[in-house]
This record gives sequence, structure tokens and C-alpha cells, in this order.
Amino acid sequence: MPSYSNLLVIVAVAAVILVVVAGFINMFRGGEGAPARSQKLMRWRVGLQLLALLIVLGVLYARGRW
Repeated sequence: MPSYSNLLVIVAVAAVILVVVAGFINMFRGGEGAPARSQKLMRWRVGLQLLALLIVLGVLYARGRW
């Protein structure tokens, strides 16, 4: 259980980091569609952060450390 749960947490956090980095790249690149793309990335970031938080809480609960 711990190895799969560790991998799940790492994937969830990595997904959030990738979206944040994509947002920074979009912000510095700019362009005509940048504001709309920034909004979409921000929504993805919030959703992925919620998912990552739920995964972390679920893993802690499953391990009995909460």
C-alpha cells in the first residue's frame, strides 16, 4: 500500500506543479489569447490542488495517521 500511495501523491503534486509552470510560461510569453489561457490554467490548478489534497488526506486516513 505505501508504495502505490506514495506514487499517487507524487503524481498528483507533479500535475499541480506542471500546471503552475505552464501558467508562468503563459504569463511571460503573453500574446493575444494569453488571458483566456491563463484563466483556463488557473481553473485547472485549483481543481488539481483540490484533487491532490483529497488524495493526500485519503492516503493519511488509509495509513491510520490522521
